[in-house]
Amino acid sequence: MIVTDLRHIGHQVLMTTAIKKAIDFLGRTDIHSLVDGRVEIDGEQIYAIVQRYETVTTDTPRLEYHKKYIDIQYVVSGEEVIGWAPAEGLTVTEAYNPDSDVCFGTVPEDTMTRVYLQAGQVMVLYPEDGHAPKLAAGAPSSVFKIVIKVAANSF
Repeated sequence: MIVTDLRHIGHQVLMTTAIKKAIDFLGRTDIHSLVDGRVEIDGEQIYAIVQRYETVTTDTPRLEYHKKYIDIQYVVSGEEVIGWAPAEGLTVTEAYNPDSDVCFGTVPEDTMTRVYLQAGQVMVLYPEDGHAPKLAAGAPSSVFKIVIKVAANSF
């Protein structure tokens, strides 16, 4: 897991061709005009999910992890907390689904690291990183976020 400002990510992540394409997409000048939904970048190898939502408060965050894709989660506007824990430590509540590339689970609250993200910040999550996105940073609030999915086999 890597957390940084978008302007510094080039120094902190291995810049493969796929990661460069993903980061270049996030630097688009028209990023605020993107509509919610999937945006193709390079077929199934790299694509973006544009989303606007309200963050939530919960006593038992539901973590997820992916085996086929690396997540690059970029907060365009707003703020949120993303919970993090090693995927191997999750108590699985929904078994891995290869079609949707997701497994859900929980961890004891005191074993999850809460990472605060605000506009302009990015979190890179690898297949071994369990994560609980969309958590409120205090009170629930609006977030505009882009999640870039980069095929793990392109690394």
